[in-house]
Amino acid sequence: MSLERQGFFSKQRRSSRTELWRELLQLAWPLVVANSFWNIQLTIDRMFLGQYSTGALAAAIGVMGVYWTPMALLQQTAAYLMTFVAQYYGANEHHKIGPAVWQAIYISVIGGLLFLGLIPCAGPLFRLMGHSPELRELEVQFFQALCYGALPTALVAVASSFYSGLGMTRMVIGMNAIGLIVNVGFDYLLIFGHGGFPALGIQGAGYATALASWASALYGLFLIFQKKYELSYGLRRAWRWQRDLMYRYLRYGLPSGLQWALEGLAFTAFLVLVGRMKQGEVALASSSIAVTVMMLAALPVMGMAQAASIRLGQCLGDSQPEKAEAFAYGGLQISLVYITITGLSFLLFPGFYLSWFENSSSALLWDQVKVVVPYILRCVALFVCFDCINLIFSFALRGAGDTRFVSAVALSLPWPLMVLPTWWVKDWEASVYWSWAFVTVFVIIQALVFLFRFRQGKWKSMSVIHSPH
Repeated sequence: MSLERQGFFSKQRRSSRTELWRELLQLAWPLVVANSFWNIQLTIDRMFLGQYSTGALAAAIGVMGVYWTPMALLQQTAAYLMTFVAQYYGANEHHKIGPAVWQAIYISVIGGLLFLGLIPCAGPLFRLMGHSPELRELEVQFFQALCYGALPTALVAVASSFYSGLGMTRMVIGMNAIGLIVNVGFDYLLIFGHGGFPALGIQGAGYATALASWASALYGLFLIFQKKYELSYGLRRAWRWQRDLMYRYLRYGLPSGLQWALEGLAFTAFLVLVGRMKQGEVALASSSIAVTVMMLAALPVMGMAQAASIRLGQCLGDSQPEKAEAFAYGGLQISLVYITITGLSFLLFPGFYLSWFENSSSALLWDQVKVVVPYILRCVALFVCFDCINLIFSFALRGAGDTRFVSAVALSLPWPLMVLPTWWVKDWEASVYWSWAFVTVFVIIQALVFLFRFRQGKWKSMSVIHSPH
């Protein structure tokens, strides 16, 4: 009898787990598709730049590191709206969603306008990086063009977070699809000078990205301010600045944004050091390709992490922490299946990924790059498995409100584990290989820290929608 009961409960657990996976996949697949659109956009952008000039490809990765640091702070602070919406929705306090959306819009507008102040700072900033004059000129052009896209990028995060927090993730696909189409079209016109447009090279790629962000933002704002959302969420009438809500938003949202910004700052320093290695252009171009390919693994997992975070926030709003925990582990289980298959492809078929970026006009540089990249991809194949743990549980902790901890980890771990060791070996032979080995060590340790914090369970008693006592 006891065996029968044991078997019954075992089948019940399997059925419950299958249902949980199904629910997560239904919520996650639109986010995975949306993130994949962004990844395709980034990959095509790099492919066009690689065809235009391998030097432009090397400059692009250096710029994105510098640009991403302040951009991550703004975008991810705005995107923390998803947690507020999810918890308000789970707590059945729908009338409070509209005011939260407006606080996120105010943050996006103020931060986006401040971002334009970085344009005149680009020259002095990139001189500090110590790259060659030719590479530095390309970096300045790209960075200045990208700055015009900061404000709309934050607004896209607001619109996406509103729908994601409600569990209406399919709405995010359209915003990212419009961005992809507009970006690819203007890449073709502005990088190479087709259709009567000037050939702007890497500067054209930056303007294309900014224009694509504006197209996505305008479409996203049009969607969320439709009349049908006014009755339930009060989006049109809730435009007032609310000091207490803004304080609470910044209290949790800023540390969330800081995690991304601090990791971006550390990775920027890492890329600066890569560019200063012997044969720095080879190391930087190879790293650019590796990062672009790595996104094929990371961004779909990020979609699953977002889905798990949404359900976790809704369950906490509804006072169901155990169910919230189950969603986090379910997201990890699904992600590990995908990430293992993708990582193996990096090991087995590096030539396939390399073929996307080949440039015969810089044959000497390309001959060196295609030797380096397969070795870097071996590191990538290993650490993406741990980055899966990193993403799932960092999103889960942020979704609960444990944002100060994740920002503290981002401040304390990357420098001693990744940046400083890379500085130590930058003049060695094969320094680029050592540097990516340090990235691997950092990702593994960070993942284990987040896993341990999650298993402690302190997040179960947290809430972002009620004022702290």
